[in-house]
Amino acid sequence: MLNRANIGEAQRIVVKVGTSTLTHETGKLNFFRIERLVRELSDLVNQGKEIVLVSSGAVGAGMERLGLTEKPKTIPEKQAAAAVGQGVLLHVYEKIFAEYGQTVGQVLLTREDSVKRSRYVNSRNTLLQLLAMGVIPIINENDAVAVDELKIGDNDTLSAMVGTIVDADLIIILSDVDGVYTANPQSNPEAKLLSEIAEITPEIDELAGGPGTMRGTGGMYTKIQAAKIAVNAGIALVIASGTQDGVVREILTGQAVGTLFPSKHNRLQVRKSWLAFGARIAGDVQVDSGCAQAIAKTGSSLLAAGIVKVQGEFEQGKTIRILDPNGRELARGLSNYSSVEIERIRGKHTDEISSVLGYKTTDEVVHRDHLVLMV
Repeated sequence: MLNRANIGEAQRIVVKVGTSTLTHETGKLNFFRIERLVRELSDLVNQGKEIVLVSSGAVGAGMERLGLTEKPKTIPEKQAAAAVGQGVLLHVYEKIFAEYGQTVGQVLLTREDSVKRSRYVNSRNTLLQLLAMGVIPIINENDAVAVDELKIGDNDTLSAMVGTIVDADLIIILSDVDGVYTANPQSNPEAKLLSEIAEITPEIDELAGGPGTMRGTGGMYTKIQAAKIAVNAGIALVIASGTQDGVVREILTGQAVGTLFPSKHNRLQVRKSWLAFGARIAGDVQVDSGCAQAIAKTGSSLLAAGIVKVQGEFEQGKTIRILDPNGRELARGLSNYSSVEIERIRGKHTDEISSVLGYKTTDEVVHRDHLVLMV
């Protein structure tokens, strides 16, 4: 488990940099800041680290090239700006990284690359091969073609998804904020920075606000959600300010920079990692306290007897969430029954399923082999 004391041991690191870090207030690229980031990441590679860069800024770069003074509002306008900006941004990265002796490769992802397991595995194989060849992958969402149902939505979530795909040790999210505060520092001068968050409680969720700037799409909420994905996949995550010179180096030397979310002990297998963070959630089942305790403590299979409520409509084989009596997510897994079937057998003992449905697919609604704990 990575903490401040041993965080320098991280070998495979995903660094996400936000639009507000890469651009000026005018929306145009901040070359000075980009050059400092590239130099720092190149130096880490020279130390033997493996770096994956998740970069925002394609739309902003496209705006500059197209002469736009305001951020596009319609989806076609955004996609057009992204199509132009992705090439511009990669060219900038390629040119500056090359000055420090590094080779980069662009990888554009959509949600389909995480939802479909075959594409998830293919993405993993490609990224791992790039790292093995000494290449720094530069990743962005494929904004030029993605539609809402295929979009990941923000690069905070994308960085966490990429972290799970490549089995990263650490994710660093560089933003226009120093980390997670006890209150909004813009409106409350007494707000204090939280150096470490060991557990993401509902109270921590409440600290997250809306989008942080007009130039970016993600706020603290998306960063907290990314942290949930990371720590549950056994990856530490740090939120820090991208405006601070040498911030990545300071983080890796154990300095109290930003907010650290220490990783949990478990390291999910590829299949379970996809199940937890790639597959689309089709519905929920809520369980009683006894069932919740059994799942949380031992990761036991979910039986119909412990289910008290079914939410959503889904078919057999879909990924569902398992919620405790308070509505908190306990686990995710592949359902052996449809929502209609579960509604009929919930609260029933295993030996009653056949008499209720007229058949029995399996004893378990979700087998422990297809279940991932989220607590």
